[in-house]
Amino acid sequence: MGVALSGFKTEAVVERDPYCCDTIRENKSAKHPLIKSWKLLAKDVHKVDFLDYRDNVDLVSGGPPCQPFSLGGKHAAYRDSRDLWSEAVRATREVRPKAFIFENVKGLTRQAFANYYEYIYLQLTYPPIKRKADEEWSDHFARLEQHHTSKKAQTGLHYRVVRRVLNSANFGVPQKRERVFFVGFRGDLGIEWHFPEKTHALDTLLWEKVVTGEYWERHRVPKKERIVSARDEARARLLPAPADLKAWRTTRDAIEGLPEPTVKGSKEVFNHKLQEGARSYPGHTGSSLDLPAKTLKAGVHGVPGGENMIALPNGAVRYLTVRESARLQTFPDDFRFHGSWTETMRQLGNAVPVELAQVVASNVRAHLDGQRR
Repeated sequence: MGVALSGFKTEAVVERDPYCCDTIRENKSAKHPLIKSWKLLAKDVHKVDFLDYRDNVDLVSGGPPCQPFSLGGKHAAYRDSRDLWSEAVRATREVRPKAFIFENVKGLTRQAFANYYEYIYLQLTYPPIKRKADEEWSDHFARLEQHHTSKKAQTGLHYRVVRRVLNSANFGVPQKRERVFFVGFRGDLGIEWHFPEKTHALDTLLWEKVVTGEYWERHRVPKKERIVSARDEARARLLPAPADLKAWRTTRDAIEGLPEPTVKGSKEVFNHKLQEGARSYPGHTGSSLDLPAKTLKAGVHGVPGGENMIALPNGAVRYLTVRESARLQTFPDDFRFHGSWTETMRQLGNAVPVELAQVVASNVRAHLDGQRR
C-alpha cells in the first residue's frame, strides 16, 4: 500500500495466508482506491512463476517472513522453513526489475546472524549466481564472496545494494518500530542512492512538551495530567530550538478523533471494538499515550511487554482496538481488516507501516524517474 501511495502501479500481490487474502478481497470488493486493481496471487510464493514479469516491472518489493530472525521467535534463521529470502532473490533474478525493496526485523542484524545477513546481501547483489542443488549455504556464500572480489563482479545482472535499520518514529509513524531495509538498483542504470533522511525527532517532541507546551495545548491536556519524566525535562531544558525536524508522533496523536471503544463496537468506525481482559504486571505495561507506541507484535494476550495495550492516564490499561492499531501502523481509516481480533492483530503485527513504506518507495521512484529523464 505504501508503494502504491508513492505512485507505482501494482501488477501482482503474492500472499499465502488465507486471512490476509480475505482482507485484500474485502477491500477490493469495497473498491478501496489503493487495492481495487490488485491482481491477487493467493498461493505459496514457491509456486509463482516470476518469469511472467521479466523485464516488464520497475520494482519488486516485499517482506520475507520475519519469524526466523525475530527476537520473539526461535531464532532458527536458515534452519527455519519460513526463511524465504531465497524466494526474494529468485523473484529478483527472474523479473530483473530496475529496483527492489525488501524489509525484515531488526533481529536479522544481530551478531548471531552476521554471516547470514552478509549472505543475503551478496545474494541480492548477484542474483544470477544460484545456489546449487545440495550445496550448503556457507559454500554458496563463499562462491559469492569470490565473485564479489573478481573482475566479473560488475558484468551481467547485478544490483547496487544498500541496507539500513530505520526507526519508523523518525519518519512520522506514531510507533517505535525498527526494521532493516534492503534497497537495490540494477547496476546498468548507474543510479547513486542513499536512504532518506529522518524527518521527525524525540528532541522536538520534548521541546513541545516542556519548553513551549504546544503538544499539551494541542490536545487540551490539563496541567495536572501533563506527565514528563525528570530526565526528559532536564534534557529538554538544555536543547536548542528545533530546526527542521518535526516532533515524533505519539499514541495520543494517532488515536485522536476516535470515539472511546465499547464492547459493542462502533457503527461509524470500522474495526473499533473494545477487547476486554487487559491487565498490567511488571514488564507488561502497555504503550504510553504521549510517546510513540511500542512495536506492535503479531500476538495478542501474551505479548511480552504489553505492546498491544495502551496505558491510560488514570493508571488503567486496555487492549488497543484493531482500528487504533491500524492507525499506529498508518493504515487509512477506510481500510478494513477481515477476521477475529486475534487474526487482525496478527496481520497488523506482521505489517510494515504504510507511511514508512511510502517514504522509502517515493525516494526510489524519484531516482528511477530521474534516470528515465
